[in-house]
Amino acid sequence: MIVRPATSKDEDRMTVVLEASYSTLLRAHYTLSLLKSVLPVITKANSSLLASGSYFVAQKNGEMIVGCGGWTPERPDNGEQEEGVGHIRRFAAHPDHTGDGVGRAIYEVCEAQARSGGVTRFEAYATLSAVGFYRALGFTSIERIDVRFASFRCPSLKMVMNI
Repeated sequence: MIVRPATSKDEDRMTVVLEASYSTLLRAHYTLSLLKSVLPVITKANSSLLASGSYFVAQKNGEMIVGCGGWTPERPDNGEQEEGVGHIRRFAAHPDHTGDGVGRAIYEVCEAQARSGGVTRFEAYATLSAVGFYRALGFTSIERIDVRFASFRCPSLKMVMNI
């Protein structure tokens, strides 16, 4: 498996991974009515993340993208920055590759890059289906939050970890 920075050329293949991952893995934790509202928003590759230099894709067998994820110094909900704090952004693994170490491999690249830039703590706004993944990495839950997408809210957990 290769983990590399995402580029705009990856947009369509990342959208495939996001659609497969979120539409499959979120079903166990969210109502169908909420998913019908939120999936069209969260399954599209985010061009600003692609251009950030801190968003990555995992590839297997040459060109096959099996996961994506990254971090930013800006909070995803309001764009604010806090010295030493990074924010985990849009992690996803294709359902055929969950449990294969895809997310962990991407996370390790993110952590190394963030540390080299002075980040000492990560925050994640974890969907309920991702809580186990983040706990396995060492994150702890600090509060239940509602992540806002336009006119709807997605129940999530704010999780943190010192790195």
